Amino acid sequence: MSLQSGGAGQQQPIHVSPMIGEANPISGVGGSLPKYRLPDGPMVPGTAYQLIHDELMLDGNSRLNLATFVTTWMEPQAERLMAESADKNIIDKDEYPRTAEMEQRCVAILADLWNAPDPAAAVGCSTTGSSEACMLAGMALKRRWMRSNAERYASGARPNLVMGTNVQVCWEKFCNFWEVEARLAPMEGDRYHLSPEQAVELCDENTIGVVAVLGSTMDGSYEPVARICEALDALQERTGLNVPVHVDGASGGMIAPFIDPEMVWDFRQPRVASINTSGHKYGLVYPGVGWALWRDQDALPEELVERVNYLGGNMPTFALNFSRPGSQVIAQYYNFLRLGYEGFRLVQQNSRDVAMHLARRIEEMGCFRLITRGDQLPVFAFTTTDDVTSFDVFDVSRRLREFGWLVPAYTFPANRQDLAVLRIVCRNGFSFDLADRLIEDLNNLLPWLRRQTAPMLGPEDVPSFHH
Repeated sequence: MSLQSGGAGQQQPIHVSPMIGEANPISGVGGSLPKYRLPDGPMVPGTAYQLIHDELMLDGNSRLNLATFVTTWMEPQAERLMAESADKNIIDKDEYPRTAEMEQRCVAILADLWNAPDPAAAVGCSTTGSSEACMLAGMALKRRWMRSNAERYASGARPNLVMGTNVQVCWEKFCNFWEVEARLAPMEGDRYHLSPEQAVELCDENTIGVVAVLGSTMDGSYEPVARICEALDALQERTGLNVPVHVDGASGGMIAPFIDPEMVWDFRQPRVASINTSGHKYGLVYPGVGWALWRDQDALPEELVERVNYLGGNMPTFALNFSRPGSQVIAQYYNFLRLGYEGFRLVQQNSRDVAMHLARRIEEMGCFRLITRGDQLPVFAFTTTDDVTSFDVFDVSRRLREFGWLVPAYTFPANRQDLAVLRIVCRNGFSFDLADRLIEDLNNLLPWLRRQTAPMLGPEDVPSFHH
């Protein structure tokens, strides 16, 4: 590669080697480099690489991050495919028809996995993650309601969406961005998500839909999708209100089909209009990729689909994003092809087994109380027992960081802000050996925590964690 350096006289070529390891990492760097503006000139690739590589060493170890739901390990062959396709724009279907075909295969696979009445008739697309997928599903719900209630909407009626306070923040964003009233059912006592009774109570003629979460971010529990649908069936019989359901299966959509196949939560429920999942969570792909699927063409209003031809061909698109890499979609198809149904079942069952093993070991310590046990999502939450007064969950989280573990501590939403918990997410790559190492480290720090006279930190003092 040759960059021309201009001057008053003739231009002199600056040869920048493409070889990462060719230059001494510290050669050519005099003094400190600017961080928030461009450097004055170029540097050799090896130097740029080493500077960034060294700074990234200060990040946490992703494999020890038990806060995140997203995939932190993939097979080398998948990584190779992603590297080979990082330059492919998924929206440019005319230029990259095989990538586009793999996206459609993934949609068809998910439609079949989620028991669509006619998988060939189901419609869907890839997204950058479940947040975008939820936005698309919410828009479809709102547009369908507007079409059926045109006069009411024109007269100023405000649409609303019913969900529990445990929903992921993307749903509150959707309501804020698209001017929909968020009707949030609070937690009560030992019920930490939306109940059928609450869902019905909050619905009225302006309700565009009910969101049922298959795998709560807060504690890993499934919301009772089937019972919510039954309650809405009864509501329709009494009042005539026909309220559709969207299932936020960001995590559970790739868990339940494999290890809870008897549970009827998906398109087998006639009231379920759409489902989303995160390919980059239990779909086992690096971030970011999500999927949004609708039962059939009627569930996705045609006016939401845009068609463009300026990239070649006549391409329908109904995602929020336009240009984005196709590599994650290719990696998703690799996982489907590589693992098959039985492979996914083994991987997901192993994650659940590790979660339940770890939850049991933590409960046996005697100073922690389980909120969930990892027997739905491979995720569980726990808190300190009532007799523990010298430390709290925030102290535990802080001290575990000293061993390299990222275990979040946080309070539940309304009306259980009094409940503070730790939560552990078990993913592919988090083994029984690592789980036992976590128990060992937790046992080692407990004597130090018990020597405290009182908790050192409260929720307002602890740096926030991010999902």
